[in-house]
Amino acid sequence: MPEMTGIGSASAGVGPHSRRGRESAAKRTATIQAGLARIIEGEILPRLAFAHREDRRAQASAIRKPTPERVGAFASALIESDQQGEWMCALLGEGLPLDVLLLDLFGPAARHLGQLWEEDEANFLDVAVALGRLQGLTRALCARLEEVDAPVNGRRVLLMPCPGETHLFSLTLVASFFREAGWDVVLSNGVNEDPASLVHAERFDLIGISLSCDVLLPVMADLVAKLRGASCNPGIRVMVGGPLFLREPACAVTVGADAAARNGRSAVEIAEALFAR
Repeated sequence: MPEMTGIGSASAGVGPHSRRGRESAAKRTATIQAGLARIIEGEILPRLAFAHREDRRAQASAIRKPTPERVGAFASALIESDQQGEWMCALLGEGLPLDVLLLDLFGPAARHLGQLWEEDEANFLDVAVALGRLQGLTRALCARLEEVDAPVNGRRVLLMPCPGETHLFSLTLVASFFREAGWDVVLSNGVNEDPASLVHAERFDLIGISLSCDVLLPVMADLVAKLRGASCNPGIRVMVGGPLFLREPACAVTVGADAAARNGRSAVEIAEALFAR
């Protein structure tokens, strides 16, 4: 990032201007991450419940999902101009299901915008404006495609990151699939409330925890044990997910989880299988 350029590794060489630069960069990064969260939590999550799971499964083999090139081009277009009307017509004309548009185009485009900022390939203002355009497009598109409410299956899931984990984007998408399947979802950042106190006070059927790096594996193992011990439901199940478990599925056993999921789509199927035993 621009403010970080030229900062050495020796703390003695870091002056007040450099510290202010780092603080400014951190604040801007937090703003970008908050923008991503607003799009997912405020626009995408409440609306994915309106797609039909069985219809999508039947159509899945025939759907051609957006390529990484398409995602990059879409993100660049969001930066360069505001053509919501034209984009709306084009996206509706493709006939893609709502979940594909949101998870395979809009979601990756939002992440790509964040990466452009982190890698100093786009400035803060451009990315912030592009996120605003994406948020508006998400809202308008979903308003055209919403149809029916999701059923309710009576189960509750608590979704949270492992303490110290900073990648929350994918977890919010996982929440959307559980809501779509009729689960009552509580999405926690693990900071504003003590998850052990929460599972002790409220009954949950499942706890889902995300982790991206193996450095925090011991922390997750301690957390799983703590949550099982605190839960008012003696039959609580624990599912884990994230990049770490894609690379090393066996780590799920290491941390004491009942299962690991590859993505939001598989998470619901695995969770329902756990309770079908």
